[in-house]
Amino acid sequence: MLPLLFLGYSLFSPALLARGQLAAAEAYTPTRVACPPDTSLVRLAGTGTNQSLSPSESTYVSSRQSLVLPSAWQSYLANVQQQIEAQNVSALPSYVADILSGANGSSAYPTFGIATSGGGYRAAIVGAGALNALDGRNSSAAEAGTGGLLQAATYITGLSGGNWLVTSLAQADFPTLPELVFQPNDSSGWGGWNAQYSLASPTSDTVQDLAYDVDLVTEIQGKFLAGYPVSIVDLWARILARHFANGTNANNYFDSSVPHGAGITFSSLTNLSTFASYSQPFPIVVVDSRSWNANFSNIYPGSNDNVPLTNPIYEFSAYEMGSFDPSLAAFTPMEYLGTEPGSDTCTVGFDQLSFIAATSSNVFSSLNYSSFLNGTNLLTPLLELFTQLSNDTASLDWLVTSRVPNPFYGLNEGAYLDWNATELALVDGGDDGEGIPFIPLLAKARGVDVIWATDGSGNITNWADGSVVSATQARTALMPSTYDFPPVPTDAATWHDEELTTHPTFFGCNSSSPVPLLIYLANGSPPLGQAALTNITTLQLAFEGDDIDAAMSQMFDMTTQGLATEVDGVWTKDPEWPACLACAVVDRSRAKAGVERSGVCETCMQRYCWS
Repeated sequence: MLPLLFLGYSLFSPALLARGQLAAAEAYTPTRVACPPDTSLVRLAGTGTNQSLSPSESTYVSSRQSLVLPSAWQSYLANVQQQIEAQNVSALPSYVADILSGANGSSAYPTFGIATSGGGYRAAIVGAGALNALDGRNSSAAEAGTGGLLQAATYITGLSGGNWLVTSLAQADFPTLPELVFQPNDSSGWGGWNAQYSLASPTSDTVQDLAYDVDLVTEIQGKFLAGYPVSIVDLWARILARHFANGTNANNYFDSSVPHGAGITFSSLTNLSTFASYSQPFPIVVVDSRSWNANFSNIYPGSNDNVPLTNPIYEFSAYEMGSFDPSLAAFTPMEYLGTEPGSDTCTVGFDQLSFIAATSSNVFSSLNYSSFLNGTNLLTPLLELFTQLSNDTASLDWLVTSRVPNPFYGLNEGAYLDWNATELALVDGGDDGEGIPFIPLLAKARGVDVIWATDGSGNITNWADGSVVSATQARTALMPSTYDFPPVPTDAATWHDEELTTHPTFFGCNSSSPVPLLIYLANGSPPLGQAALTNITTLQLAFEGDDIDAAMSQMFDMTTQGLATEVDGVWTKDPEWPACLACAVVDRSRAKAGVERSGVCETCMQRYCWS
């Protein structure tokens, strides 16, 4: 990494920026423009059953429902039925086909959401493997009877490492998962995830790494000199952009003349062909917040001690940033994120996709300052610089958070924690213990019926233990009028003793309250008796393509095995798993239609539901 003195000079020197003139520096710098006439920077979203979506999201969802979902659900149904015939297992009850074929009308289709957890590269890789098994464009997934669910999803959410997957998939115009992770796209410069280059130090060549570090620092200089807050998260954003944003491949990875994803904003996703045609699920990224006004009695065990469950959770979409939490219940247009409170001009270009991806995966606030200063962690020089500039602890706190001008300044005094803060301090989306981005899918205004959750967290030797699901239950219990969540185990012993992380499990099957049905798949053990490949340490920051491919393939098996059985050392996938999955997907729609469970659906729900 950069010598301290050079880093200090480069960050604060307009002369060096003028000489460098990196394309990325200009594209990453927000600008102030005249606000369009009649522009409102705050939309009150309502609470409880009075919640409302933005008109743009409502249009996207309704258009997707009428133009895309009919054929998507029919294709998925055909894949399931084809697998049932091939396996010669019990046919689905007629109500499943009636719902998915459209015989009951488009309003009977399930509103289906997919949530991908945090957990660094491990979460991104296992999340990609799971999505590949749900992708109808994958012939193996179609043959397995799980393909097509990705196309039928209305929403897809991600946080931390899972948001790397969600944001990269969205901005790459929704390619297949192998194309996303591995294959270059000549027209956009996309080179896949470029995982062969470490997120910490891309080469073993000191000179080349020094030049790379100079580029990173210079790329955020324009934002700083324009008067916008910068922090360690901005450098993290510029690193992540080279992996998860269009414009970087093996041939130009170290080329300072290309923007490396700078200028790709979250709001610009609306210009993509798959977004304009409503062909991709509506993407949402989840971020946690820090505030010294917080109620620190609501810390979830094992989470970041600075982020209680009652702190606002913010969501970012192509249209808005904000929160449905009852203390705020407000949103701001994503295009104008970064506008300073009280300003008579609007900011554009602050909502860089890489900055939002970095914000959701901002682990720096939970790391020890002294370990940074000992030079053992990523981005040490910037922290050293700010430490020398100020010995004030508050300055250090700001440095390791993502700093965003507060669009909700002055709102909801006495209820909203940061009503009097001019800047928001944003941190990793899982810092409060909720490692799966459920909250946006629980908003009543979205009416989500069923959630597929892939858990790539790593609490036990890099395996998921279910605790991130329990954390969401604990949080929603604190806000019962705003969010409904199905009952899940509250203790680690139940998750472990009932082996709920070793196979798919359904939660909320028989809930009397209107909660979504949860289809939970954890990266909790290797599938089908295989050697473990997916319990990747969170600290691994570089991968060979073959290793990612092997882990994704193992996650494909995990997603398609169901409750596997073992006889004489031979493991077999549950031949009824695709049918059982379809039964779960339509179960809320079935209940709304007043139809009783029957046939294979009745036995499936008994087998896969947690009671």
